[in-house]
Amino acid sequence: MALAVLGIRHHGPGSARSVVRSLDRLQPDLVLVEGPPEADPLLGLVASPDLVPPVALLCYVVSEPQRSAFWPLATFSPELAALRWAEANDVRARFCDLPAATSLAWRPARAPRSRRRIDPISVLAGAAGHQDPERWWEDLVEARGVADEELFEAVGEAMAALRGMEPHDDEEAAREAAMRLAVRAARKEGHVRIAVVCGAWHAPALMGAFPSEAADRARLKGLPKVKVGATWVPWTTGRLAQESGYGAGVTSPGWYAHLHEAPTEPVPGWLALTARVLRQEGLDCAPAGLVDAARLADALAALRGRPLPGLAEVSDATLAALCGGDPTPLQLVHRRLVVGEGVGRVPEETPGLPLVEDVRRRQRRLRLPVTEHPKVLEIDLRQPMGLDRSHLLHRLRLLDVVWGEPRRALTGTTGTFRETWRLAWDPALEVALVEASVWGTTVAPAATARATDLAWSAASLPELTDLVRRTLLAELPDAVVHVVAALEVRAAVATDVHHLLAAIPPLVQALRYGTVRRTDAAAVSQVVDGMVARSAAGLVAACTSLDDEAAAEAAEAVRAADGSVGLLGEPRHLVPWRAALRALAGSPAIHGLVCGRAARLLLDASALTADEAARLLGLALSAGELPGRAGAWVEGFLSGSGVLLVHDDQLWGVLDRWVSLLPEERFTEVLPLLRRTFSTFGAPERRALGDRAAAGRQEAAGPAADEDLDQARADLVVPTLQKLLGL
Repeated sequence: MALAVLGIRHHGPGSARSVVRSLDRLQPDLVLVEGPPEADPLLGLVASPDLVPPVALLCYVVSEPQRSAFWPLATFSPELAALRWAEANDVRARFCDLPAATSLAWRPARAPRSRRRIDPISVLAGAAGHQDPERWWEDLVEARGVADEELFEAVGEAMAALRGMEPHDDEEAAREAAMRLAVRAARKEGHVRIAVVCGAWHAPALMGAFPSEAADRARLKGLPKVKVGATWVPWTTGRLAQESGYGAGVTSPGWYAHLHEAPTEPVPGWLALTARVLRQEGLDCAPAGLVDAARLADALAALRGRPLPGLAEVSDATLAALCGGDPTPLQLVHRRLVVGEGVGRVPEETPGLPLVEDVRRRQRRLRLPVTEHPKVLEIDLRQPMGLDRSHLLHRLRLLDVVWGEPRRALTGTTGTFRETWRLAWDPALEVALVEASVWGTTVAPAATARATDLAWSAASLPELTDLVRRTLLAELPDAVVHVVAALEVRAAVATDVHHLLAAIPPLVQALRYGTVRRTDAAAVSQVVDGMVARSAAGLVAACTSLDDEAAAEAAEAVRAADGSVGLLGEPRHLVPWRAALRALAGSPAIHGLVCGRAARLLLDASALTADEAARLLGLALSAGELPGRAGAWVEGFLSGSGVLLVHDDQLWGVLDRWVSLLPEERFTEVLPLLRRTFSTFGAPERRALGDRAAAGRQEAAGPAADEDLDQARADLVVPTLQKLLGL
């Protein structure tokens, strides 16, 4: 044997078994596997027990890590099977393909293909009279229990015929030229028995007589190159379904992994796994149902003319015999088993960037779950480990490595000593970590550098205030200094009071709850002092001449800022702020919604008496006011709570008189505003208000009813009532 070309289907368990058996028979002295040559130094880790598939080779441009490509490998991948065979038999192995240095440099600038390449499996299946190419390939190759020594030759001949139907593009031609040059280089090194494991589409290019070496070198001459790095990274079963470096994916990786482990009798073991999944969810799954499902799968395969039950037959049998026809449990089986939720693992000695290694060390030390399936994590900030976990997750978010998502707004949970996170590891985060490596070699310095850069490049005040909150949550004191400095500069020249109002709540949260997280937020205090003073000074002017939409936003901003100022409880803040609210509540030039909200905030803070509130309400509802502004004032004053009207006779009387005296056409104009206001009240409040209004009507109707009473007719029933009552 001079050269054996084993054309395989990427991620095919049948191909993997055939590759291993063929290598056992051929006993080559060199195995060439389709893949980037830059990963050759990593092949020594293939035999490590700590390398647990699915994993992927990651190649990235050093100067632009976002330009990258993955070459995923699963337990049933023929490439991994060949590499592990070589390690186990002490045979040299290496990758053969176009270097990633060229493919990553070429791909962004490469012109798109004129048309999409044919799907060879679909064409072959159609020629064989099968409508489903996946089923056809599974029956022919993947579900075969015995390797066919002529399989690779037959696949090569079929692909050679298909390649004539469509010309190759330049990149594929360059890849195949690189593969042939790798074979020539191996022969020059003295290797005699060479086995090449590559995609079936490329097999014909390596069979028979090669083009001249000069022609292959000419095809590669002048191609662009960039400096690249390579490493192993964990992968997930779900991501195996996506096309990547190999340009191929598999839609049922869990099923294919099971076929790889149990090629001859896959159904009993699969149904046992299905039963375990269903029982874990508290669903009934009796042994008799498993027997029925196995028999039904065999019967379906026979009816459909298949050599063994495939995934379609097993799924149909599961739906009928185990799920009672309900597709919901079957969807659970599909997610847990057919696709799978596994995450691979790479050895600790895997070369990587310092930042990536630092994150992995911290994941292990903090015992954080690295899983594709989302996990909910409750963190107690009073515990050192909980605090460290929170800091790591917040720092990674600053680096745009979004491993964890907070389940609820952190501004609502920082005061409860707890955080709730939703963690889900995606292999794409490995690329994000590589990209983040430009900021530093460990997590904290990298996050500090990133936050500092964001601070001085922020385009608005709200961005900076949010960044202050994020850096405090991440416990980055060095970054806080820079962010606060940038905030002071931005706030000093800010002319938009609305931005100042929006900035106050997150900064106050940092001040109020800094000690809970053991962070020093004192640097923020001076900025808050200036923001509150400037907001108070410009509040009336900022709320002048607003339309309805802008007034609603301003009223909400005033409410949020008032809550934050009250939370601090500092007289130096409260005095100017409440003076500004008084001016706002009494100004006739301000939108009624904002005025009413300001009056209500003062009343709730006991900075306004009930008499004063009634006076302001009376002025707002006076005859000279437009109904629209009056209704908006009522909405702002009462929005969210009707308790005031239930218990305050004075306010009730003012509002009742105003509504009673409205002309019909003006009442119709104001009614939508009143309805919107009262819709924000709770059901008990609305019921109490309705009862009070009904009682008022009865009292008002009393004297009029007496005037219309016919005393003579009423006297006629008195004797009967006396007898009935025993009087």
